[in-house]
Amino acid sequence: MYKPLLALLVVLLSMQAVFAQEKLTISGYVKDAKNGEALLGATVFVASLGEGVSTNDYGFYSLTLPKGTYELSFSYISYLEEKRQVKLDQANVKLDLEMKESTLTLETVTVSSERVDENVRSIEMSVNKVDMRTIQKMPALLGEVDVIRSIQFLPGVTTVGEGATGFNVRGGNIDQNLVLLDEAPVFNSSHLFGFFSVFNPDAVKDVKLIKGGIPAEYGGRLSSILDVRMKEGNSKKFSATGGIGTIFSRLAIETPIIKDKGSFIVAGRRSYIDVLAKPFLNGDLKGSRFYFYDLTAKANYRINDKNTVFLSGYFGRDVFGADFGFDWGNTTASARWNHVFSDKLFLNTTAFFSNYDYRLQSDLKEPNPQDAFRWNSNIKTYSVKPDFTYYVNSRNKVSFGGQMIYYTFQPGKAEAISGGETRTIGQDSKYAIESALYISNEQKVGKKLTLQYGLRYSLYDYIGPGKGYTYGPQTGERREPTSTTTYQKGDRIAQYGNWEPRFSANLGLGESSSLKLSYNRMAQYLHLLSNTAAASPLDVWTPTSNNIKPQLSDQIALGIFKNLNDNLFETSLEVYYKSLQNQVDYIPNSDLLLNPQLEGDLLYGGGRAYGAEFFIKKTKGKLNGWVSYTLSRTERQVEGLNNGDWFPSRFDKTHVLNVVGIYDVSQRLSFSVNFTYGTGTPATYPTSKFVWQGFALPHNFYDERNGYRIPDYHRVDLAATLKQKKKIFGKGEGEWVFSIYNVYNRRNAFSVYVRQNEDNPSQTEAVRYSVFGSIIPAVTYNFKF
Repeated sequence: MYKPLLALLVVLLSMQAVFAQEKLTISGYVKDAKNGEALLGATVFVASLGEGVSTNDYGFYSLTLPKGTYELSFSYISYLEEKRQVKLDQANVKLDLEMKESTLTLETVTVSSERVDENVRSIEMSVNKVDMRTIQKMPALLGEVDVIRSIQFLPGVTTVGEGATGFNVRGGNIDQNLVLLDEAPVFNSSHLFGFFSVFNPDAVKDVKLIKGGIPAEYGGRLSSILDVRMKEGNSKKFSATGGIGTIFSRLAIETPIIKDKGSFIVAGRRSYIDVLAKPFLNGDLKGSRFYFYDLTAKANYRINDKNTVFLSGYFGRDVFGADFGFDWGNTTASARWNHVFSDKLFLNTTAFFSNYDYRLQSDLKEPNPQDAFRWNSNIKTYSVKPDFTYYVNSRNKVSFGGQMIYYTFQPGKAEAISGGETRTIGQDSKYAIESALYISNEQKVGKKLTLQYGLRYSLYDYIGPGKGYTYGPQTGERREPTSTTTYQKGDRIAQYGNWEPRFSANLGLGESSSLKLSYNRMAQYLHLLSNTAAASPLDVWTPTSNNIKPQLSDQIALGIFKNLNDNLFETSLEVYYKSLQNQVDYIPNSDLLLNPQLEGDLLYGGGRAYGAEFFIKKTKGKLNGWVSYTLSRTERQVEGLNNGDWFPSRFDKTHVLNVVGIYDVSQRLSFSVNFTYGTGTPATYPTSKFVWQGFALPHNFYDERNGYRIPDYHRVDLAATLKQKKKIFGKGEGEWVFSIYNVYNRRNAFSVYVRQNEDNPSQTEAVRYSVFGSIIPAVTYNFKF
C-alpha cells in the first residue's frame, strides 16, 4: 500500500542530481539574541537572485545557490533586519545568526510573526498566526490572557456559546480539531468548563491555526490543526514572569542549563476561587472544592551543531465537588530529537504520551466507604513520529516521514458500592493502532507560481481484546445487537485504510497580490460523542470500530490575498466548500454514558459546509488590529432524522463579525477593544404537547431537527495596559491590566429550553439561559524579571 509513496520519494530525491551541479548550500539556525529562542518563520532572502527560504519550526534554514558572493538578508517582524555577506566558492557554509528586537515598538507592533508580505508570497492559505504579544494586549475574560478565546476572533472560528468547551472551525465539531502542545495532542483544551484554556501564556511561543490546505505531515482530524509551541527557556540568563489576577495567579521561571547550549522553563498556575470563598461556605457547601491548576515545563540541550534534544510536559487538573467529587485533566509528555544529517537534510523525531481522564466519586475523603459510587474514563495515546525535511535546492523542499499511534480507551466504567458489595457497570476498554506515511514537495515554478503537492496514507486497526457487536439497519430508533463476537488480545476487529491527497498553489499577481488554491482530504478515526448543547468533560471518546466508520472530509478553497499601502494593510478573501462523510449523530434521547451498547444509539450521515471569509488587518503603527467577517453554512443529512432532509448542524452560524483594535498611546499605555457578533445557533424545540394527569409533556410532532435559532450573540470588551515607570527592585518590569468584559451588559443566551410552568404544570414556557448576564470588570498585575 505504501509503494506509491516510496516511488514518489525516489523521484523527488533524484531531482538533487539534476540541480546539484556547481551549487553550494548555506544553512544554520536563526535565534533571538536576547533569550536564545528559535525564530520560527524568519526569512532568509537573496535579493540579487530573488531566492529565499523561511526557517522551520526549530529555526533551521537551508538555501542552495550557485557559486558566488551574495548578500543575505535576515528579517523577522518586530526584529532588526540583519545582512551578511557570504562567499560560496569551495564548500558549503554554516551560518547561525542571532537577531535583535527592534526598539521602535510603536511602529512594529504586529498581529503576526512573519515578514510583512508573507501572507501574499507564502504557499499557505486558510492559516492564521497570532503573536503572543498581541494576545496579551487583547481584552480578556476576568483579565486573563487566553489562547483559545483569542483565536475565536479569527475568520471561520466560532463557538456554540459563552463558556463552551473547545472551538469550531468552518462548521466542524470540536473533536475535528487536532490541538497540539509541542506535538502532543490535547483532548480537552479547557479549564473551568470552557472559560479558560489549558495553555499558560507565559510558556507559549507560537500559535498557528491551519483551517485548509493542510500539509501532508498532519492527519487524524477533519477541520483544523491548532499547533501550539512552547518556549524553550532563556539560554542567556535567568528570567521570571508572572501575574496576580482576579481568578488565578501564575509564575514562570526560565534559566540556562549551560549558557547558549541548554535551558529550561517551568510555568505554573492555580485558581483560588475556593480559597476566597471558603470563609463564606457553610452547611452542605462547607469543604467544597472548585479550582484548577496546571504545570508546564520544557528543557532543551544542544549536544553539538548536529544534535539537539527537547523534553517537554504538561499536567493540569480541574477539581469540583463537596460530598460528591469530580475532577478531570490532561497529561502530556514529549521527547524530541533534532538531527542535521547534512546541510540539506533535517530530521525531527518526536515521541509523545498523552492522557485525558475524568473521575467522579461519591466521597473523595474516604477511599474505602461502605456506600460509594466511582466513575472513571480516559483516553491514552502513545506515538513515535519521524519527520524529514530535504532542501533539494532553492526551488524544491521535500518533506517526508511517518507516524505510529497506539490508543487505549476507557470510555466509561463505574463501580457502585452498597453495603460493601460492588457492582460494575459501563464499557470495556478498547484498543486501536493508527499508522501513516507521507511525502510532499514545495516547488517554485518560475517567479510567479509556487506549488505544494503531497500524499498521505493512513492505516487504522481496531484490535482486541474486546467485543464486536453487530446491529441491524439504521432506522432512527435504538437498535439492539443482533450478534456478539469476542476477540482476544491483538485480534483484528476492523481495519480501514485511506489515501489522503493534498495540494496547494500560489499564483503571484504582482508585487502585492496573489491567488491561492488548495485541496485536502482528511480521515479521522477518533470520535467525541456528545448529545448535549455543548461539549462537557463527561463526553465519551471512542474509536472507529466495525460499526463506527472513519469520518472523511474533502475541502477545496480559493482565495485572493492583497497587501495595500506598502504592506500596511493585509487583506484576503477566501471561499471554501467541504464535503463530509460518516458524520455521527444520535437518536432522540440517546444514552451515551456507561452504555456498553451505545453504538446502537448512533446514527450516521453526510455533511457539507461552505462559506466566504473576509479578513483585513493593519500590521504596524500606533493603531493596529483586524476585522474579520464570515458568511457560512453547515448542514447535515442523516437517515432517520428530520425526515431524511438536510438540516443545519448545531455549529451553524450564518454571520460572524469580529473586530479587534489595539492602540498604543505611548511606550507605557495602550488600549484595546474587541467586538463580536454572531447569528444564533440552531436548536430543536417542541412543536406540540401532551397533557397527562395535569402535566404538560413537550413533543416534536414533525420530527424537525434544528428548525429554530436562539437569539443572536454580540458583545464589546475593553482593556487598558499601563506599564510601571519604576523598576521592580531596581531591575524588574511591571504592568497593570484593567479590563471590562461585556461592556454594555448584554444578556446573551447560551441556550433556550422548554419547561413546565411552576405555578401551572399544564402550561409550558421557554426559558433563556445565560452564562454571563452582566458587566465583568477585572484587574491583573503582571511582572517580569
